[in-house]
Amino acid sequence: MAVKGTPSWLGDENARTALSLLLENGPLSRNRISALSGLSKPTAAQMVSRLSERGLIKVVGAESAGRGRNGAVYAIRDDLLYGVAISIDQEGVRSRIVDPLGTDFPVATKVVSQMQANRSAARDVAEAVLAACDEAGIDLGLVQHVCVGVPSSVDSRRDELSSVEALPGWSRTKIRSQLEEALGCEVVIDNDVNLAAVAERSVSDFDPVSTVAVFWIGYGIGLALDIAGTVHRGSSGGAGEIGHLPVSRGMLNPDAESTDIEDIIGAAALDRICRELGEMYAFEDVLAGKEVPRRVLESLAPRLALAVIPVLSVLDPGVVVLGGPVGRASGGQLAELTRTAIRNHTRWDPDIQITRVAGDPVVAGAAAVSMERLRGLLADRATTPYEDDERTKTIARSLRTIS
Repeated sequence: MAVKGTPSWLGDENARTALSLLLENGPLSRNRISALSGLSKPTAAQMVSRLSERGLIKVVGAESAGRGRNGAVYAIRDDLLYGVAISIDQEGVRSRIVDPLGTDFPVATKVVSQMQANRSAARDVAEAVLAACDEAGIDLGLVQHVCVGVPSSVDSRRDELSSVEALPGWSRTKIRSQLEEALGCEVVIDNDVNLAAVAERSVSDFDPVSTVAVFWIGYGIGLALDIAGTVHRGSSGGAGEIGHLPVSRGMLNPDAESTDIEDIIGAAALDRICRELGEMYAFEDVLAGKEVPRRVLESLAPRLALAVIPVLSVLDPGVVVLGGPVGRASGGQLAELTRTAIRNHTRWDPDIQITRVAGDPVVAGAAAVSMERLRGLLADRATTPYEDDERTKTIARSLRTIS
């Protein structure tokens, strides 16, 4: 590592700057790199030379420089390294390739009925990586990072999941280390709603310093807290486990017994509400993307308000986002009905919105996490000569053996 302040260190920093500019702006000439960085044209030429020597960029065109020869236009190579973004839940597995440029690769999907009976964490993830690579036509040996979203809180310090109910064959402990050993690359595991919050921030125009609460309404109930662009996970990864918050059903029905949030607004609760109202609708219709009937939403909103109010009182978020299958299928009606229920019984008047993420929010969040890591790996290569190691030659064999 170069000593700070030395010419070698300065060269490394300049190379990182040029790499960052190319990642953020796309193809650039040396003159544009000079203008955007505020550095001299000779320095910009040295930056380009360094990145070329490291094999990180390629010439993709030319731009007119007035008199004389046209200047070359450079871009980051798109065949150096990849990640895989994965979401695993009760429905199955969805995965897609990620690159440092943010390319929109197709999502590979496998429903539960298509998955092997003898499931395990290594097999589920290996099959997801293989499917994503096959779908995008990417060499397995170039996969260097995997980000997995799961319906469980994740204690990164202990490498432990709080629950594996929705993950048959998975163990609760040493899960990340198991996956890294099996796959031969870096693995990140995170709660699915936390990753959905990352995706929400990436597509919305939230104030950079705002606090955003993302409620996931699906099989169960989840909450992610985005504070100024950073997801708050808590000391053991359990922040946002609001589905287990005890409430009294007596607040809705004097004859009902005490229970928790998940019992009154989760999938089973929605089915129960539909039966009580005589609506020919069920949670399966939610998963199919069918709009939730108005009468069902009117019954669901006061229950959802019970979950939102504690968050308002503790964190006072600037925005509350309703996500998950129910949030998506309810359109803007559930947001407005919940806001009305809160205003009728409290002093709060929150800004409640429906998710703006168009595709799978967990996959999108995992992709954002993986892309950030891949850019860091590229930056490392800009300052340190990279030699292909045995890992890239064996990862394909390892993954196919596991699956």
